[in-house]
Amino acid sequence: MGLAALSLAGCGAEAPPTQQQVAEPAPITEDLPVIGPERTILAFGDSLFAGYNLAEDEGYPEKLEVVLRASGINARVIDAGVSGDTTAAGAQRIGFVLDNEAQKPDLAIVELGGNDLLRGITPDATRENLTAIMQELAARDIPVLVMGMRAPPNLGVQYQEDFDSIYPDLAARFDAALVPFFLEAVYDQPRLIQADRIHPTAEGIEAIVAATAGSVAAALPDAKD
Repeated sequence: MGLAALSLAGCGAEAPPTQQQVAEPAPITEDLPVIGPERTILAFGDSLFAGYNLAEDEGYPEKLEVVLRASGINARVIDAGVSGDTTAAGAQRIGFVLDNEAQKPDLAIVELGGNDLLRGITPDATRENLTAIMQELAARDIPVLVMGMRAPPNLGVQYQEDFDSIYPDLAARFDAALVPFFLEAVYDQPRLIQADRIHPTAEGIEAIVAATAGSVAAALPDAKD
């Protein structure tokens, strides 16, 4: 997954607020005792989840788990990120991934679409593939947090409008929580991007986690007795 083109995406128009959009709380800084039953979170995405060129414990799912546990949530975050995945690849493998989990996740985080932008895939195709992923998760009664992406302006106004509307539309349709732009914390911060000018550094991942962990915690359904 590349971030070079996506770094321009933040210059686009803000996605319109939706009822499913979760306000970003302040980052969690105080360690609390871990309590309650284990909460399993499936992090389903591309290299932004896979932790391209980072140590195994520096990826988004791994850092997210640490922060959630520091907040007192007994979280286990499953890294189901595959570098280079388009939404089409994600739609093809979502069923396989879920079938191979020992138990149904309490929450799925869906982060895909950046590679579609880099390959110039039509927004209609991206929407269709993400819809298929959301339908599979809905059929299994798994709550979802959608991590939105934004198209860069150089792809044209119509493309940008069509692409950017996908994430809030799907969040509303499937009653899912939404982070409007997953890369908001780093897209305009060169020091948080690796030398390839594409992927977040370990520090960049920490910034993204700090910006989104509250939304993940809020999207978790109440624990069942």
